[in-house]
Amino acid sequence: MATEIKLPSLGEGIESGDVLEVLVKVGDVVKKEQSLLEMETDKATVSVPSPAAGKILSIAVKEGETVKVGQVFVTLEASSAPAAANPVVPAAPAQAAAPAAPVVAPAPVAPKPVAEAPSPAPVKPAPIVVPPAPVTPVATASVAAPAAESSPFGDDVIPAGPAIRRFAREVGVDLGGVSGTGDGGRITREDVLAVVRHANQSAHAQKGASASTAVETAPVPKANAGAKPAADGKPGVPATDDYGPIRVDRMTKIRKTIANQMDKSWSTVPRVVNFDDADVTELEAFRQTSKDDYASRGIKLTTMPFLIKAIATALKHHPALNAVIDTENEQIIYKDYVNLGIAIDTDRGLVVPTLKNADRMSIPDIAYALSDLSSRVRNNDFAVSDLRGGTFTISNLGAIGGTYSTPIVNVPEVAILLVGRSRKLATVMDDDSIKPRLMMPLSLAYDHRLVDGATAARFLNDIIAYLEAPSRLLLAI
Repeated sequence: MATEIKLPSLGEGIESGDVLEVLVKVGDVVKKEQSLLEMETDKATVSVPSPAAGKILSIAVKEGETVKVGQVFVTLEASSAPAAANPVVPAAPAQAAAPAAPVVAPAPVAPKPVAEAPSPAPVKPAPIVVPPAPVTPVATASVAAPAAESSPFGDDVIPAGPAIRRFAREVGVDLGGVSGTGDGGRITREDVLAVVRHANQSAHAQKGASASTAVETAPVPKANAGAKPAADGKPGVPATDDYGPIRVDRMTKIRKTIANQMDKSWSTVPRVVNFDDADVTELEAFRQTSKDDYASRGIKLTTMPFLIKAIATALKHHPALNAVIDTENEQIIYKDYVNLGIAIDTDRGLVVPTLKNADRMSIPDIAYALSDLSSRVRNNDFAVSDLRGGTFTISNLGAIGGTYSTPIVNVPEVAILLVGRSRKLATVMDDDSIKPRLMMPLSLAYDHRLVDGATAARFLNDIIAYLEAPSRLLLAI
C-alpha cells in the first residue's frame, strides 16, 4: 500500500527548509530510519529519515527547493522481503536461452555464470551464451541494487555528519571512497581536503592540453541546477556573463536568514558604537601561569572565558543592555537570566549558538562549555534550540585579525560587543612613564532607542575594570 511521507517538524518555530540533497531515487528500497533527504533550516542541517521500510514510488521535491513542514515529499510502498523478491520472477525469460532448470531458482543462477565465466571462457566461448550473461545480472540487479544503493546513504556505512557531506558535495568528492581518520573512523573535513589536494596535484601533473580544454569548457554551464562546484574549493558554479567568466552559487537557507536578520537590524535599530581599549597585560600573565593547570584537566584556557565572565557579570548590573524592546505592546522586557550568543565562523556562514546562564558559570565551566559548543557548531552537531534564547551577543574578530569594527546588533537583542586582536601599545602610566602594555580593542554597538550613551559607557567601563583586574572575576558572583 502506498504511503505518503510528509516533512516532519524540524524544530520549534521552523516552518520550512531547503533541500540540500535527495538521498534516494525512485525504485530504491529503503530501510526504516534510513536518511531520505538532507535539509537546511535557518542555521542547521538535518537529515530526514524514513518512518518505515519500503520501496520509493515517487519523489515530489528536488535539490534547492523549499519544502514546508507537513508537505508530502516522498511516496513509499511498504514492503516485505517476499514482496520485493517476487517481481523479479518475470525477468526469468531473460534466462530462457539458458537451460530451463535455473528458472526455478533465479537468484542462485545469477552468481553462477559470473563465477564460472573466467574458467569456461577459454574452453568453450560460444556455449557460455555471452549475450544472456549481461541480461541475467540486470534481472538480478533489480533485487540486489536497492540494498547496495541504499547502504551508502546509511549513517552506519559512511560515518560523516551533514556538514562534512555537504562540504564533500561542494568540492566534488565521493565520500564512498574516503577513509575516515576521526573518532570511530568518522570522516573529517581534513580527510575530504586530502582527497581534493591529491586531485589538484594530479590535475597539475596533466596540465597542458587538458588545462586548455578545461578553460574552454568552464563557461558552458549556466548557473544551473545540476552543475557541481569545481574541486578547487572555490564557491559557485562556473558560468559566464557579458564580460567574462563568473561563478554563481545558490543562496543557502542560512545565508538568506543572515541577510534577513541583518536587513531587519539595519532598518529598525538606530545604532551607536562606542570604542575603547582594555589593558589585559595582567590578565594575559595570569592566563599564561594557569593554562597548564587547565590543560591537565582537558580545558584549553584562552582569553575568551574571562571576557565572557566579565560581560555576564556586568550585564547583571546594567539591565538595559540585557533587555528586549516589545514595540507591539509598547513595553521593555528585562531579562533576569544571561544567555550569551557567541558568534562562530563556520564553512556555512556565521552561526550564533547560545551559552545559557553564563552569569552562573565559573571560568573553568565557561572554558569547557565554550570548547564543546564551538566544536559541535563547526561539526554541525547541534540542535536549533542551541541557537535560541540569547540576550546579548559577543563577536570575536581577534581570532581572525583586526582591531575595531561596527558590529550589527543581533535583533531582538539591544547590544553586541566585538573584541579585536590584542596588541602591545606604548602606554603612558600614572607616574608618566611609558611602558608597553597589551591592549584589547572593544567595540560596543547598541540600540539607541533603549540604551543611552552614558549607560553604554558605564557598562563598557565595568567590563574593562574586570579585565584589568582578573582576580575580581574569580570572586565575582
